Amino acid sequence: MRLRPIPAALFLAAVLAMPAHADDGDSKAPKHKVTQSDSYLMIDPMYSAILDGDRPVGMLMIGVGLDVPDAKLRGEAEHAMPVLRDAFLRNLISFSATAVRPDRQPDVVQIADRLQGVADRALGRKGARVLLAQVAIRITK
Repeated sequence: MRLRPIPAALFLAAVLAMPAHADDGDSKAPKHKVTQSDSYLMIDPMYSAILDGDRPVGMLMIGVGLDVPDAKLRGEAEHAMPVLRDAFLRNLISFSATAVRPDRQPDVVQIADRLQGVADRALGRKGARVLLAQVAIRITK
C-alpha cells in the first residue's frame, strides 16, 4: 500500500506539466492585427466631456492612430506613447470644452490639425502622421 501514492503523485505531476509544455509559444495561433502595415501604431480611443455652460451634456470620442514610416521615429513614438496619449487627451479636453457644442458636429479637420501639431511637438519633429479613425459624439440631455 505504501507504493500506491508514488505512482499517483508521478501521474499528477505529469498531467500538471503537460499544459505548461503545450503553451511554450510554439503554437501558431493567429494574431489579430488592425492593419497589415508595420508603420501603423494604434492608440486606444479617447473620451472627453462635452459641456453646455457648466454642466456635462455628452461625450466626445476620438479614435486615432499614427502612421510612422521611419523605423527610428516609430520606436521613439512607441516609447513616448504615454506622453503622446496624455498630450492628445489634454488637447482634446481643451477642445471639447471650448469648441464642441451639443447641437452640431465637431470639426474633424480642426481635430486632426490639432492632434497633428501635438504629435509633432511631443516627438520633436515631423514624420508621424495622425490618422483619425472615428469621431463620435453622444449627447445625454
